[in-house]
Amino acid sequence: MAMTVRLPEELDARLGEVAAQRHTSKHALLIEAADRFVADTHRSALVDAAVDFVFDNDKVLLERLEDA
Repeated sequence: MAMTVRLPEELDARLGEVAAQRHTSKHALLIEAADRFVADTHRSALVDAAVDFVFDNDKVLLERLEDA
């Protein structure tokens, strides 16, 4: 899907510098950044779900440990 992205000038310049250093395009960097963001968000959701599971299923044990 085609998309237009408008970046602040300073960010665009910094992105261009990184792209030049990595010998790649700004487009490729934005794809990589978006992919990492989505993966990190998904990982965070999994961690949150795991913590909720532990709190819900081990509530009594956690309370006993708290009192120890």
